[in-house]
Amino acid sequence: MKKSAVISQCQSYRYELRRVWDETKPLVLFIGLNPSTADAEVEDNTSRVCANYAKRWGYGGLLLGNLFAFRSTDQAGLFKATDPIGPENDAALARLQQEAALVVCAWSGSGSYRQRDQAVLEALRDPHCLVRLKSGHPGHPLYKSAALQPRRYER
Repeated sequence: MKKSAVISQCQSYRYELRRVWDETKPLVLFIGLNPSTADAEVEDNTSRVCANYAKRWGYGGLLLGNLFAFRSTDQAGLFKATDPIGPENDAALARLQQEAALVVCAWSGSGSYRQRDQAVLEALRDPHCLVRLKSGHPGHPLYKSAALQPRRYER
């Protein structure tokens, strides 16, 4: 498997996580809330779960982007950040979307912080999700049924 990550020089932002296991098949992009600890070598729970969905659906690789590129293991850290979005994040999300055959929104309720979910949704073509929460937000993939299939997401 080919693994890579695009992380800022200061190490505070991760703009992309990439895992490719079959270069002959299309890629799926998951857009989460913010990155945790995964990088070019290390997996975290979210990257593992998203890769498993992508494999089950027949894709050749995973792209992982986020509404906010600031790296934090908890939301409190994200909310304290001066610039949680990151200076290169919009460009990264646009590029990732161009590479992906499927875009899965997966940021849960906190995506509405700074109205970031709406700003990103406006730029997405044909967004999907695993589940739609009662709040209307797309559910995060952790602790969801492995049998879920992507479904169109409309806010």
